[in-house]
Amino acid sequence: MGSRMATMWETMLVHHEAQSRSVNALRSLDISQSPKETSEHHHDRTFQLLVVVQEWQSQFCKLIDNQKAYIKALNNWLKLNLIPIESNLKEKVSSPPRVRNPPIQPLLISWHDLLDKLPDEVARTAINNFAAVIHAILQHQEEEMKLKEKCEDTRKELSQKTRKYEDWWRKHVQQRAPDELDSERTEDNSHNAIAERQFVVDAVKKRLEEEEEAYEKQCLQVREKSLASLKSCLPELFRAMSEVAQACSELYKNLRSISQAHRHNAK
Repeated sequence: MGSRMATMWETMLVHHEAQSRSVNALRSLDISQSPKETSEHHHDRTFQLLVVVQEWQSQFCKLIDNQKAYIKALNNWLKLNLIPIESNLKEKVSSPPRVRNPPIQPLLISWHDLLDKLPDEVARTAINNFAAVIHAILQHQEEEMKLKEKCEDTRKELSQKTRKYEDWWRKHVQQRAPDELDSERTEDNSHNAIAERQFVVDAVKKRLEEEEEAYEKQCLQVREKSLASLKSCLPELFRAMSEVAQACSELYKNLRSISQAHRHNAK
C-alpha cells in the first residue's frame, strides 16, 4: 500500500508543479484582446468553477482528516488490546498476557507522527482562499450583469419615450390650424409643451449615459480585479499543493521503509 500511495502522491506532485509553472505565466498574460464584458456563458463557467473548488476543498479535508482519524483509532484500539486482562477471581482463571509491542505498533506511531507534521493546513487555507476569490469574482460579475440589464431596460424606456414624443410632435404639428401659427400665445404654449416632453426624453437619455458609464467602469474593474486576484492566489495555491503532495509522497516512502525494516528484523 505504501508504495502505491507514494506513487500516487508523486504523480500529484508532477501535476501540481506543472500547474505552478502555468499559473506563473499569468504575470505576462495580455488580456487586451479578451472579451470586454462578462457573458452568461462566462458567468456560468465561473459558478461551475466555484462549485468544483468547494468540492475540492471538502474532499481534500476529508482525505487528510479521515487518515488521521483512522490511524488514531487504530492506535487506540491497539493500546486497549495491549493491556493484559486481569484474573477472573470467581473462576480463578487467568487470561494469558497479551503480546506487548507488536510489529504494527511502531508503524502506527510513525504514521501518526508523520501525519501530524503534514503541511496540510497551508493547503487547506490556499484552497479556501481560492474559493473565496472565485466567489468574489462571481459577485462582481453578477453586479456587472445587473448593470447591463439596467442599461437595457433604460434603453428600451428611452426608445419608447422617444417614439411617443415623435408621434406626439407629428400629430401636434399636423393638427394645428393655419391661423394658430400666427398666434403668439399659442406659439408660446406650443414651445412649452415641446420643451416639457423633450425634457422627459432628455432625462432618460442622460440617465442611460450615466448607467452605461457605470457599466463600462464595472466591466473594466471585473476584468482587472479578476486577473489581479488570480495572479496572487493561484501561484500560492499550487505551491501549497505541491508541498503537501511532496510531503505525502515522502511520508509513504518512509512508512514503506519502516515496514520493510520491521519485516527484516522479524526474520
